[in-house]
Amino acid sequence: MDIGLVALAFLVVIALLVFRAAVHIVPEFKRLVVFRLGNFDRVAGPGLILLVPIVQQVQQEVDLREFVVEIPQQTCITKDNAPISIDFLIYEKVVEAKDSVLNIQNFRTAIQGIATTTLRAVIGNIALDDVLAKREQINEDLRVKLDEITHRWGVKVTNVEIKELTPPRDVQEAMNRQLTAERTRRASVTEAEGKKASAILVADGAKQAAILEAEGQRQAQLLRAEGFGLALDKINDAAGHADARTMTLQYLEALKALGAGPSTKFIIPTEFAALAAPLAVFASGNGEAKKKAP
Repeated sequence: MDIGLVALAFLVVIALLVFRAAVHIVPEFKRLVVFRLGNFDRVAGPGLILLVPIVQQVQQEVDLREFVVEIPQQTCITKDNAPISIDFLIYEKVVEAKDSVLNIQNFRTAIQGIATTTLRAVIGNIALDDVLAKREQINEDLRVKLDEITHRWGVKVTNVEIKELTPPRDVQEAMNRQLTAERTRRASVTEAEGKKASAILVADGAKQAAILEAEGQRQAQLLRAEGFGLALDKINDAAGHADARTMTLQYLEALKALGAGPSTKFIIPTEFAALAAPLAVFASGNGEAKKKAP
């Protein structure tokens, strides 16, 4: 083998290694923590970064994107000494690449450990009922306390979300019984309110019907009274124009109606003779008139 070719290949490899150590292309979401002879030099990126080989070294490449840390289920004791199992998620991001490298060896592992102790401290100050009812408040308390600790590592906790709360079995059974009783109570109240509303509607309908019926009866009585009054007026008016012969004819019609009945005895009032006298005079006058006629 030609020694010259070997030397050339060796030089090419060295050049590639030097180039790789000297030239870095950093994406937008990352930063390079650069050291100069063991001392912190700068945070570089994004873009094309040129470093002096051997003198400058990349200590760590830091990702600035938000990431999530899942805390496995932990059993905590509430203020009223009730055990409860909780698991939750922590959302965080690096805001100071320098601090995340210089101040902590592995901030992700450290966050998991500190989250467990912080959770127990927060839950220990809250009663079981409040733990079950105030999830949002617990999330915020955890976020604030964790952020106070991770701030010195250059990491910001953006959000904390509790995934699941698991109370003891006896507490769950009591909650189920309470829920069933509450639903039964609501159903009874709803049914009673429905019956009440129905009774009110029925009573209101009966009231309106009675009012309308009374109003109809009143109108009918008024109309009957008005009709009776008009009839009396007409009778009085007709009586004012009737003469003795007309009254006598009316008596005769009445006697005719009586004769058509099944009765065999009739009582004729004495006043009829006085009323029939003009009719007799009228009948005799007509007879004389017929005799004088040729």
